[in-house]
Amino acid sequence: MKAKKLFDILPVGFDINVEGPTDIDIVGISIDSRQISHSYLYGAFKGTLSDGHNYIEKAIDLGATCIVCEHVDHKKEGITYIITNQVRAVLGEMAHMFFGYASEGLRLVGITGTNGKTTVSTLLYQLFSALGYKCGLISTVENRIGDEVIPATHTTPDVVNLHKLVSMMKDAKCDYVFMEVSSHAADQQRIAGLKFEGALFTNISHDHLDYHLTMKNYIAAKKKFFDQLPSDAFALTNADDKNGLVMLQNTKAKKLTYGLRTMADYKVKILESSVEGLHLKINDREAYFRLIGEFNAYNLAAVYGASLQLGIEEDDILAILSGLRGAEGRFDQVVDKNTGKCGIVDYAHTPDALENVLGTIIKVKGIKSSVITVVGCGGDRDVTKRPIMAKVACTWSDKVILTSDNPRSEDPEAILDEMEKGLDVDDKKKMIRITDRMQAIKTAVMIAGNDDIILVAGKGHENYQEIKGEKFPFDDKKILKDCFG
Repeated sequence: MKAKKLFDILPVGFDINVEGPTDIDIVGISIDSRQISHSYLYGAFKGTLSDGHNYIEKAIDLGATCIVCEHVDHKKEGITYIITNQVRAVLGEMAHMFFGYASEGLRLVGITGTNGKTTVSTLLYQLFSALGYKCGLISTVENRIGDEVIPATHTTPDVVNLHKLVSMMKDAKCDYVFMEVSSHAADQQRIAGLKFEGALFTNISHDHLDYHLTMKNYIAAKKKFFDQLPSDAFALTNADDKNGLVMLQNTKAKKLTYGLRTMADYKVKILESSVEGLHLKINDREAYFRLIGEFNAYNLAAVYGASLQLGIEEDDILAILSGLRGAEGRFDQVVDKNTGKCGIVDYAHTPDALENVLGTIIKVKGIKSSVITVVGCGGDRDVTKRPIMAKVACTWSDKVILTSDNPRSEDPEAILDEMEKGLDVDDKKKMIRITDRMQAIKTAVMIAGNDDIILVAGKGHENYQEIKGEKFPFDDKKILKDCFG
């Protein structure tokens, strides 16, 4: 990246106080003091785990010549300080200018919601790629620049690295970028400075209350994304979700809706749902799709509506979309051809997502087939959903195995204890605890009869377990395949 003069990347419209010269060269920007080098700009703000202000001196020692911060106790000669109470937003605008207004050089679409973000963003990426466009993807599963895969560490990267990533996509001549926008990202202004052409809302349910504390705060974080859209963008929301229209209340963008049950701009009706896929009627056009379940009917409607807004012909959308399979780890099926046992791996890690997946399985399974669910809850995450997750699993399954997910720093047995608190006497009759996740999956396969369905929920695409800060290889789908032989 070519050096920029500080005065060329100073944002307007913000309450900032600049102390020191502005004709200095800036060769890089970072919010991580460990990544600072000579002539870098360092952004310091208080995060959830640490306070960047504590590392200002370290950043200067490593070569930082400009500091963006809320306050500074000891100023050093020769250093330029930009002091503001809007550090995250200011950094976003500065990164936007530093990386050459990257998001204005392509068509950027963001997808937010509790469930469906990854599937919708991945389907859009697959659809537009199939149409011959070069696309970028920023998702939970992976980041992509065309066919190049870049590992994802967060649903949405930090504000500086996000602009850098979008800049790389622009330099690679991407036409479109489809990005998951988490509630954390919207709340923490990680998307500050980006120019979106469109925003999609999938749904909202119980999740991330360890961070947001209340559903009101969680909804407000999602809504921030729509509130900041420009008038030439579009905002597409799920009209069937009780908070779907809330997202549109203050947006300047073009307001659009999709849904199955209420009046909507893009109305979908399920004509047939089976283990083979969906037969849908979308705005009076019928089409068959490989994706399974009502929740995927919503995902398909969102993709259909967004694609029309982006100028794609209806016939082209339906022709390509009907052949796509969606994101890895979302209703992934593994079948034992000898016994008919079916294993399904799904990322469902919220009560609503788990109920959606199990509800779909109930609708498409055979009359004599039983459902066995293997489920856990991640450590260092929202504890209030744990008993609800266990209750949902027992309500919708014939047998349930409570097991470890990613315990992280927590005791896995303690997590299972909290899950079990949601169960009554009848629930416990169909439940067993097996803390070792591999053994839990093997047990589920062993007790399953011919043509039974085994749902392994919670981890989906993740190919690891995180225990006490260390990641160990672990792939639900591979273990199922090995068990089936």
